[in-house]
Amino acid sequence: MVKRVTTSAFKKMKKEKQKITMLTAYDYPTARMMDRIGIDAILVGDSLGMVVLGYDDTTMVTMEDMIHHSRAVSRGVERAMVVTDMPFLSYHMGTIESVRNAGRLVQQGGAQAVKMEGGQAIIEDVKAIIKAGIPVMGHLGLTPQSINTIGGYFIQGKTEEKAKEIIEDAKRLEDAGVFALVLECVPAELAEIISLQLTIPTIGIGAGNKCDGQVLVVHDMLQLYHKQSPKFVKSYAGLGAEMEKAFATYIEEVRQGIFPGDEHSFHMDAEQIDKLYGGQK
Repeated sequence: MVKRVTTSAFKKMKKEKQKITMLTAYDYPTARMMDRIGIDAILVGDSLGMVVLGYDDTTMVTMEDMIHHSRAVSRGVERAMVVTDMPFLSYHMGTIESVRNAGRLVQQGGAQAVKMEGGQAIIEDVKAIIKAGIPVMGHLGLTPQSINTIGGYFIQGKTEEKAKEIIEDAKRLEDAGVFALVLECVPAELAEIISLQLTIPTIGIGAGNKCDGQVLVVHDMLQLYHKQSPKFVKSYAGLGAEMEKAFATYIEEVRQGIFPGDEHSFHMDAEQIDKLYGGQK
């Protein structure tokens, strides 16, 4: 039986200075491939709203969206931890509603943990969800669900004042019981300071290489998203261009009658064909 990655495994990996690997996935085949090659954790991110559903930003993603995609991902995973984002407004309407929504992601979506954006403002919700027996991963720095408040996708924590705010929020989240913390779009120096001060692992995305692990949006790293990728994304394969090439070749072959060829077709016995034509062929 395959041993599942757990919150305890995350803590052990930090203690042993073993980097944690994490990627986003939104469907069964992608999650299955990632799990088979040994990814530690899969994030069913609300980024699916933009890269899969075509929304303008993540604030349009619903609980139903997250449950649907989380369920698909969880079916393809045996080893990796599945962490699902709690979408916009799913944990801002009181602790009872927050716990209920987190529970739905676990019961209906198959997640092992949920991820929540924010610091001091969500501490009570974080505590309530953890008390209910659901692990929580925190998220500080650039928090896309707050994009309308932030005013854009900007680096966070560049000044001493803002950096101290993020450090304090990181400590509050650790005290509240989160098992790991995503740091997005913060200076590498700040991410290193936070990583050294916390006993829980940090997962960086645009936060330098001193975090305890890294996460990327799979559609960015494979060039499957048509819009420009952030500076912190490294392209590992140009699958978008390869897919377009394949689609174009298919269209051309169908129009020219090349596909399907004889090797892609099924055939009847000549005697049976003759009967269909009434012996007049």
